[in-house]
Amino acid sequence: MSTGMPERRYADEPAQIIKWSIAMPSLAQMTGSLHIHNFYIGKLRAKQEQLFDSDPELAQLLDNVTAVLSEHAVELAEDIADREDDD
Repeated sequence: MSTGMPERRYADEPAQIIKWSIAMPSLAQMTGSLHIHNFYIGKLRAKQEQLFDSDPELAQLLDNVTAVLSEHAVELAEDIADREDDD
């Protein structure tokens, strides 16, 4: 009878071993991610400019988020360049 609840497991039952595999993203996936980063960096900067006078704390927060995304975009661009050089 299925109640929608997981079956109860007992200590003497063997545990199921799950193997995880982490694959490197493809160059196309990395390039797509970089485009998405740049899109949101642009959106955040535009919103920050709108909020600068009315809500400076939120504008500063958006600036901080933009800085983090920008750093990640730079690293991603470097990784893409390295992958392109390898190919």
